[in-house]
Amino acid sequence: MRWGLLRHGDFRRLWLADALSQFGDRINLLAVPLLAAITLHATAFQLSVLRTLETLAYLLLALQVGAWTDRMRKRRVLVAADLGRAVAFGSVPVAAAFGALTMPQLYAVVAVAGVLSVFFEVAHRTYLPSLVARSQLVEGNARLQANVSVAAVSAPGLSGWLVQLFGGATAVGVNAVSFLWSAVWLRRIRAPDRVPPARARAPLRHEIADGLRFVFRHPVLRAIGAHDVCVSVCQQFQITVAALFLLREVHLSPGVIGLLQAGGLTGAVLGSAVARGLGRRFGEARLMWSSALVWGAGYLMIPLTTPGWGLAWYPVGNFLTGVSIVVLNVHQLSYRQAVTPERLQGRVAATSSFLYFAPGPIGSVLAGVLASVVGLRGTLWLAGAGVAASALWLVCSPLRRMRRLPEAYEEERTGSHAT
Repeated sequence: MRWGLLRHGDFRRLWLADALSQFGDRINLLAVPLLAAITLHATAFQLSVLRTLETLAYLLLALQVGAWTDRMRKRRVLVAADLGRAVAFGSVPVAAAFGALTMPQLYAVVAVAGVLSVFFEVAHRTYLPSLVARSQLVEGNARLQANVSVAAVSAPGLSGWLVQLFGGATAVGVNAVSFLWSAVWLRRIRAPDRVPPARARAPLRHEIADGLRFVFRHPVLRAIGAHDVCVSVCQQFQITVAALFLLREVHLSPGVIGLLQAGGLTGAVLGSAVARGLGRRFGEARLMWSSALVWGAGYLMIPLTTPGWGLAWYPVGNFLTGVSIVVLNVHQLSYRQAVTPERLQGRVAATSSFLYFAPGPIGSVLAGVLASVVGLRGTLWLAGAGVAASALWLVCSPLRRMRRLPEAYEEERTGSHAT
């Protein structure tokens, strides 16, 4: 068995911190809307508001957070964000135990957690290059993506049964515990949590502009950003209404919904296992744009789901989606980390997070409107068509003429954008 980076003590601690945290996040992704729909009788529009508040902080704060984290100790930011989210989500089962849980509280919890998630996401995406060599970034990101994949497979099934047997509030409480686990392991990392090198502080808006300028002047990062903006809106259509679609139109129980999603998301585990090997064999650049096309194909299968044998469309579509998203993310993230100067890591990561997450609230609100106009199934068809069309940004970019990314890293570090 090849342990690779898992022999690296500090990376192993980061990996363990990430593992259960990802598991809790995946529980939350299903448990919160089911809690709102079943316990609090939320409508499709209320679920869209809930999802909007989860991602609104990326629209309002992501760029500022990128500039701030370039000035801060990354591990300290990660630990504080984990502890804050543990408190926020821990309030849900406490309120439910006293019969005091309401939709306004749930709105407040996801909004606060959303702000903390922005800080965590930006710091997390820029922390790995400070722990491992750049030649190890693809392996490191693949192993972290494996956590996402395993959580994607196992958590929905557990989440559905936790909701069915113990209620949605208990499932949300499990998520709170996962953040405490993450904080404990992050605190055990031994590498110095360095303060970024002192430099002349420009006004915040100028530092934010530096990150934006770097992304938009870089032909590959610009194409990735455009793809992220478009796919973000369309993906929110699916995320917002999928659970409600399976609950109310396909007439499944929460436990079956969880199992159905878990069965389909086995593709994510496969994606994390094969991402590096496929990159070496076929070329990382080719995988990036071809994975985007497969993602669109998977999404177009989901609205074909019907009771009976038609249920098979959902796990098959999710399988293709899981494989393609993980393969795309591993190489996309490794590429960005490698071509970005150290002093800009936080701002470039924040710009990328902003481009991906900031359109989310727009997509969530549109999902609520579309669900009332074209129905839940029609909204899922629009999601699939939009994700498939978004792939054209990558297909038509310089990636289409590349094969391997490592050679591009060296060229772009020296200032050339040759492909």
